[in-house]
Parts: sequence; structure tokens; C-alpha cells
Amino acid sequence: MREIVIVGGGYAGFSTTWGLEKKLRRGEARVTVVDPRPYMTYQPFLPEVVAGSVEARHAAVSLRRHLRRTRLIAGSVTEIRNSARTVTVRPHSGPDFDLHYDVLVVTAGAVTRTFPIPGLSEQAYGLKHVEEAVAIRDRLLTSFDRAATLPRGPERSKLLTVTVVGGGFTGVEGFGELLGLATVLLRHYPEIGAEELAFHLVEARGRILPEVTDRPGEWVVRSLEKRGARVHLNTQLVSAEAGRVVLSDGAEYDCGLLVWTAGNAANPIVHNHTDLPVDERGLLTVRADLRVGTDTDVVADVWAAGDNASVPDLAAGRPGARTVPNAQHAVRQGRRLAKNILAALRGRPTKDYAHRSLGVVATLGLGRGVFQYRRLVVKGFPAWLMHRGYHLLAVPSWERKARVFAVWTTAALYGRDIVSLVSVQHPRDAFTSSGDPHRGEEPTDAVAG
Repeated sequence: MREIVIVGGGYAGFSTTWGLEKKLRRGEARVTVVDPRPYMTYQPFLPEVVAGSVEARHAAVSLRRHLRRTRLIAGSVTEIRNSARTVTVRPHSGPDFDLHYDVLVVTAGAVTRTFPIPGLSEQAYGLKHVEEAVAIRDRLLTSFDRAATLPRGPERSKLLTVTVVGGGFTGVEGFGELLGLATVLLRHYPEIGAEELAFHLVEARGRILPEVTDRPGEWVVRSLEKRGARVHLNTQLVSAEAGRVVLSDGAEYDCGLLVWTAGNAANPIVHNHTDLPVDERGLLTVRADLRVGTDTDVVADVWAAGDNASVPDLAAGRPGARTVPNAQHAVRQGRRLAKNILAALRGRPTKDYAHRSLGVVATLGLGRGVFQYRRLVVKGFPAWLMHRGYHLLAVPSWERKARVFAVWTTAALYGRDIVSLVSVQHPRDAFTSSGDPHRGEEPTDAVAG
């Protein structure tokens, strides 16, 4: 029986595996997925997890629940040696081991791109995984609780100051949802005035949302500023030491919550620990049919898709164009990849991946959004409804669709849940202290501030 090893269970990996499970004949091949997490994160829902509009668990699709015919290994691939047809796996427990394959699929995804900025690693949260979204939400809710008990002054102002670095979709959506959540919280905290909130969006380029054209991007900036936010364009984060944010435009202030969403970088496994061909960005060189290699030099039985692959964009109509790293492409590449692997196993010709964009849509907070398809631009509440409708259809499995829709319906009737569960990060504190406040102060957070 042929061994198919899939490195990574994200969008592309999950879609590929799901497609193979549906079509593989009994005894034709065995599929193994290696991923450190037991779930696929539906990243477009992370901003709504931050705002409490989607439950954290509902943005995570269980691999074991939905991939029942696949062998799942909880661990990380530390090296790919195609010359020996093996990958080295580091499991959560036990020693490293080698895993042999006949067919390899690399869908490891990208990682958050960071820079050696003073204080960044100590102070900032990313927004790529469910646990990060939950921590950001709890941090903001806890900051409101603390600020409400303090007199007006520097410490209170710091708690009510939020900075998001990165003006792409993740940054803008996360920023808009955080701003919307803070506005809702003001109704429940009469001690805090709206003028005390300080929300900063920082973008190194001269515009935000590069996937949309100039005018919709400018409208988003105006919309955020009307809601009290400050958008810093052509600006970089210089320092964040001890929670003191310093920007290249001269702004300097204390910040209680710093979120970093400034782009993606090549996965270190693909960039540094493989003998497979990579391009100048550290991404796997991939043909239009998703085989690793070039049109003249293909790597036999090795495939790749998603954010770790440089896939030709045939729909763009220009030489050298590559697909952008987003969920829309990753899911569809995974589906095509499953069909092509099956075709190759059965001696049939493969087909090239070609997908025209369905448009781009972003949420800017509850009831606010922007959508663009070519020259068609939709703003405000209709775009927000389109955002919810599209992602409700796109999230894998009817089970997850039903759970998300139920949460949205409940929120529409009763409003958002504003309970902070930051104490779950230290679950033994109540037990070890026996409720005695003199036996040690409750830890405030994993991030200093």
C-alpha cells in the first residue's frame, strides 16, 4: 500500500485529506497527516473570536472528528529529506522518529513574520491561532475591569490603549472588531468615557488593505477614524519596550495591548530544513498542477499547496503571477490537489489549478464591512452580511456551520458575551491559594504590561 504523508493540517492540508478520504479506494493508499495541533484553524473567524461573535472552539475544526480514515500524528516535522523519502517527526512526547513516504504533500502553511524590534517578542500577541485570539479578547476585557477601579491617569490610560501593527486583512479586521468590542463595553462600564479609548492602527505602507483598490481602502480609513481610531500610514513600530510604543512618525505612548499582524513569512521547515527546491522568498517552487518543481524539472511524487507554496496564478493573465496567500486559494488548491494526486495514482493526466477570485470581503466590526469584486464595491451593513454569509458557507462541515450560526443567532437576541476567562491561563491558582489573597497575588497575564 502506498504511503501518502501530508505535512500540515491547515486549510490546504485539511482540504486535500478530506478530498482523498472521499475518493480513495480501499487498500489503494494510506494517508498520514502530521500537525502539532489536533484541529484546523478557520482563520477568517479569528477577528470574530476576538470580539466574542464566534466561540473559540467553533473556529477550530477537529481533525479526528472529520478525518476518520486518516492516521493523525500530533507532532511537528523538523526535516524533509526527499532524497531518502523520509520526514523527521518530533512528537509531543517521546523521541524524534523518521516517517517514510511514497507520496509527499507539503501544506505546512506560513508563520507570522516578525522583526528584531525591541520589546516586540515580550509585549505583542500574534493573530494566527485560536489561542492568540482568545488571549487578546481576555486582555482587553481584563483591562476594562482594571481601568474601572483606577483614577484617571497614566496607568488607566495605558490599559485603555490598543495598538495593532499591520494593515492587511487580518490586522484591519482584528482592529475593527476590537474597536467594536470596546465600544460595546462602554455601555457596561459607566466609569469609563469614550474619550479615554485610544486605538492605533499602524501600517508601513501608504495604504491599508492592499487586496482592494485605493478608494475602498481610503473609505475604510475614514470609517475607522470616524469611530475614534487613529490610523498611522507610512509608519513603522520602532520599539515596544516595557509597553512603551514608539512609532517612526514620532508618536510615543504607553500601550496595554499590542497586536502584531504585519504579514507572513516562509515556514522554517520549508525554508531551512528540506532538500526540495525553494524560491527567493523561501517558498516551495510549484508547477500549475501543484507538483513541486518547474515545467522542465519536476520532483516526482511531491506536491505542495497553500501559503508555503509559490503557485502560478493562471487566472491573472500575466507571466510570473503567483496566487496570493489566502484561505480562498488554499482551500481550492487543496481540493484540486486531492484530485490530482488521485489522478497520478491511477495513471491519469492531472489538471492545472486556475481560480478566479470571488472578490474580497472584510469585516470592520459588528454591522460594518467592505466588499469588492472587480469594480463593484459594497460598504457598510450589506458588506458585513456578505462577509458572514460567505464564511458561514466556507467553514468546513455542516456541524461547524450549525454551531457558528447558533452563536450568531444568540448574539443577535442577547448581545455579545463580555465575560473574561483570563484566569484559565492559570487554572491552579485558586486551588493553591485556597482563596486567600495574602498567599500570592493573582498573575495578571502572560504578557508584561
